[in-house]
Amino acid sequence: MAAHTMIMDPHMSMNVREGRCHSLYKHRSRASMLFIVLFALLFILLLLLHPREAIQSSLRGISIWWDVLFPSLLPFFIISEALLGFGIVHFIGTLLDPVMRPLFRVPGVGGFVVAMGYASGYPVGAKLTSQLREQKLITRAEGERLVSFTTSSDPIFLIGAVSVGFFGHAGIALTLAAAHYGSGLLLGLFMRFHDSKAPATPMSAKKRSPEGSLWSMLQQAFQAMHTARIQDGRPLGTLLRDAVQSSLKLMVVVGGLVVFFSFFMEMLTVTNIMNSWNAALSSLLSWLQLSPTLAEAFTGGLFEVTIGSKAAGTATTAGLHMQAVAAAWVLSWAGLSVHAQIASILNQTDLRYQPFLLARFLHSLLAAVLAYALFPWLAPKGEHLPTFLHLSSSSVLDSGWRHFGLFASSSLIILASILLLLLLLSFIIRMFRR
Repeated sequence: MAAHTMIMDPHMSMNVREGRCHSLYKHRSRASMLFIVLFALLFILLLLLHPREAIQSSLRGISIWWDVLFPSLLPFFIISEALLGFGIVHFIGTLLDPVMRPLFRVPGVGGFVVAMGYASGYPVGAKLTSQLREQKLITRAEGERLVSFTTSSDPIFLIGAVSVGFFGHAGIALTLAAAHYGSGLLLGLFMRFHDSKAPATPMSAKKRSPEGSLWSMLQQAFQAMHTARIQDGRPLGTLLRDAVQSSLKLMVVVGGLVVFFSFFMEMLTVTNIMNSWNAALSSLLSWLQLSPTLAEAFTGGLFEVTIGSKAAGTATTAGLHMQAVAAAWVLSWAGLSVHAQIASILNQTDLRYQPFLLARFLHSLLAAVLAYALFPWLAPKGEHLPTFLHLSSSSVLDSGWRHFGLFASSSLIILASILLLLLLLSFIIRMFRR
């Protein structure tokens, strides 16, 4: 009898544990649902109490979406969808494999995501990464590494809106760009250790072999593109239609989140919650021997990158050095509005949001430290910028459609430059291996 009892106890214990876990899961699910319901009721109440402010903030969010995000992001979404269908991403991936795998532990197709993400800004990197994951071109661990360091501000916004518009000094762009993109690449090197035991995407025998000339490398790339195009199989018209439909759906989601966070921040302001938070943060900054005028930059940047960057540019009493540090933190953290956009994209796959959140935290700290260290070396000495990048804040934030051609051409130049640099590095690494 005792032996029989001993045999049955493990099964009974396992059943009890499973029952407890199920009960805990149900409890958490009910608690989260209750929180969401209370949160929604609270905002409905605020909407009824402050209808004018709610409408104005919503219109402001729609204006930002239509004037800035729609003309700047939609072409890149459509182009990326089409390039995937045509197999051009596979072509680039084959060429960039020698540089992307050893440095960042992602396949060569990740190089295309790096170029597109850095040239066109958030959330293009997350969109492309989710597409690669859906097509099984990368593993989950590789996707989480990739989206972590390819989510960045586009150079047009960093230079035109932040440096020229908010700071009124084009020379600060060099410090911000070096801190923001440099810390992004450092983050990519750190993230290669994320989920280190996860298996990598397998390489073909031809890719593993370092032998072969540049011509043979190009032949492999063309073969990969041809195979991907055959596997896709959609006619040109169907491919373009699907690309437009998918991109428009994502743009609607992005617009809705921008409007919501615009309304959310306005409600925090009218209820004086934001003012109380700024006062507490100002006290903390004073205790840390930092200028309390930076509180609005950090608070605004926590929620929305444009508001935080503008507040950093106007905090003149803090000094240009600390203003640059605050702006670098804001640009790299990206704001909860961008976080929500990324999370909505990642939810379409099995990619997790938690590694991305940790990466944003690390990116923001690295960027702030780099901006603090590099400013004495890269301090602004003039206002000169290349002609194709000489934009004002009004051109970027208020009249995106009027300057659409300039924006597109500048972004394409930056995209081509990044791809050429990666291809050059890949070829050099391949020659050294030979």
